[in-house]
Amino acid sequence: MKSICTGLFAAALGCVFIHSVSAADAVKAREKVLYAFCSQQYCTDGDFPQASLIDVKGTLYGTTVYGGRNDDCRGYACDTVFALDPNTGAEKVLYSFCSLQNCADGSEPFARLIDVNGTLYGTTYEGGTSGTCPYGCGTVFSLDPKTGAEKVVYSFCSQPNCTDGADPYYAGLIDVKGTLYGTTISGGDGATYQDGTVFAIDPNTGAEKVLYSFCNKAHCADGAAPYAGLIDVNGTLYGITEEGGTSGTCQYGCGAVFSVDPKTGAEAVVYSFCSLQNCTDGTGPTASGLIAVQGVLYGTTGGGGSDNKGTVFALDPKTGAETVVYSFTGYAGGDGQLPYAGVIDAGGTLYGTTVDGGLGACFAGGCGTVFSVNPATGAEAVLHSFRRRTKGGTTPYTGLIAVRGVLYGMASDGGAHGGGTVFAIKHP
Repeated sequence: MKSICTGLFAAALGCVFIHSVSAADAVKAREKVLYAFCSQQYCTDGDFPQASLIDVKGTLYGTTVYGGRNDDCRGYACDTVFALDPNTGAEKVLYSFCSLQNCADGSEPFARLIDVNGTLYGTTYEGGTSGTCPYGCGTVFSLDPKTGAEKVVYSFCSQPNCTDGADPYYAGLIDVKGTLYGTTISGGDGATYQDGTVFAIDPNTGAEKVLYSFCNKAHCADGAAPYAGLIDVNGTLYGITEEGGTSGTCQYGCGAVFSVDPKTGAEAVVYSFCSLQNCTDGTGPTASGLIAVQGVLYGTTGGGGSDNKGTVFALDPKTGAETVVYSFTGYAGGDGQLPYAGVIDAGGTLYGTTVDGGLGACFAGGCGTVFSVNPATGAEAVLHSFRRRTKGGTTPYTGLIAVRGVLYGMASDGGAHGGGTVFAIKHP
């Protein structure tokens, strides 16, 4: 593997990992709460959002992992798809999961939605028609946002031993020329363990095909547990696994960036995290997806870096050269820690969230942040620190989207009613 201080990125960034942020500079943007979840009795409007929003013609769509109109899912309501008008704050639940017996329609939609020609597609972590998993092995579903009609396109573990995959967690779908691609964290026909798959599905017929099963190499050197979704770059699929890879530092591997050829199913590890001493190159990417900006891949890791508080990294997919753009310092620096979601690019600046850290006191540490990073210099700034006992929410597990100069995101907890919030922040 390449050193993080060589090649393309060394010229632009050098080997500087930390750009500290003073308390005076920490809050540079005012957060506006558009909606607070659990504002209705029994949280029928949704509770605990975990996935990023999408914007479709001026309407925001998203999912919540709890809440909804059904109360027959292991003692609590079973999750929603909702629509929100960012101008008025009006929220509408389009669908409540677990509306069918045994949650055959799916439950726990941790991943973000996509829009394909006016139809919303997504995944659920549990539910579906397979009886192999205790609560179902997950689904791919479609939803008509006009009528609220939901349809299960595919139920995972429909094949013996779940060789078709099981449990699509935080991994949303992507659409490439009419085919949907995604990942599962379990199932497949891995030689060592069933540690997940890359799959393709025809949304019209429901036909599913596993392109690659992880842990097919010794010690899962090819990666394991792809929590995050995929991106398509010039016909090649790229993604991240939380475990596996060639580094022997972590018990189950420290995670990897991988590529898959959708035509042949050939998989290659582009970079294995913790390839440097003390994991200064990052480790343990969880729900962090990748983005591509001018041929460079950007993402986050929840651990590693110079202070073991997580990183924003850049990766050249052609050479495998990885560079840490920013290392979080945690509570002491006020810059946040544990960037659970990935970053987005808006006008050449990277924006993201951290679940922990910042200037707001939450139990043992901060309540999370919204941050920006200059990919050319590594300079980081905290745009907003979430605070306990305020209406702004706390612990943003979700990423951001940028729409006409405004960043939209969701805090997963807190807010006026304790169920999380949808917020807006104008970015510079």
